[in-house]
Amino acid sequence: MSLTIFKCGATKRRVIEMDPISQYCQSVIDTVRRIQSEQHEAMTSVARLLADKTESGRSIFITGCSHSSIFAQEAYYRAGGFLLMNPIFLPGMTLEVRPVTQTSRYERIPGIAEAVLSDSPIREGDVLIIASVSGRNAVPIEMALWAKERGISVVALTSLTYSQAVTSRHPSGLRLFEVADFNLDLLCPDGDAVLEMEGLPVKTAAISTVTGITILHGVVSETLRLLIERGVTPPVFVSGNLDNGDAYNQALLEQYRSQIHYM
Repeated sequence: MSLTIFKCGATKRRVIEMDPISQYCQSVIDTVRRIQSEQHEAMTSVARLLADKTESGRSIFITGCSHSSIFAQEAYYRAGGFLLMNPIFLPGMTLEVRPVTQTSRYERIPGIAEAVLSDSPIREGDVLIIASVSGRNAVPIEMALWAKERGISVVALTSLTYSQAVTSRHPSGLRLFEVADFNLDLLCPDGDAVLEMEGLPVKTAAISTVTGITILHGVVSETLRLLIERGVTPPVFVSGNLDNGDAYNQALLEQYRSQIHYM
């Protein structure tokens, strides 16, 4: 990739060749800066929702299919993480499945989401964060529809550019962003990958995991700030590898048992 630098008031320009490492890092930096400016309002709104639900004793859940299940794994049971983030892992749709190609097939099948959510502890008044980069497959859309019908707030972690470039695979014809109450835009291109290379017919280097995790940690951090502002000390994991970390975490897990569903 060539980066063209223009000098103000000058006609000459300087072209800098960037290697793939620099290209990708620059893409991440540029996109994270866009998140800070373009998604700040949406992230603040979601943080306010999570703080309200936490304060009222409701539960927060997060889920996703295939690579989007990574967001659920990142959000819970980790050092510095909010104890009240509850993952829902969909059968056959996480990356330890073999053959892994099953995950792509399963997330397109209507009916699976309803079966899973019906047996989960999610209830009216809770929040469900659904991660789906393309937002087109049947399972995440079905989850959103099921949740909204039952008075559960739906937050989509998705790419609007990607979703608007594809059609829905759900019988309703809807895409995830068209169902959700709140949309957090991953700001990744359709296809997710961001780098073009001479001799390679497709793009490489997906960016949605980086942007999605950035958004999630930003939203959770603002949620914690809002709770503190309201006089609530939010439960946050300490690393279990620090002295006394296990005892600290266990006390919080017991205190917030009613809002924790992964133990």
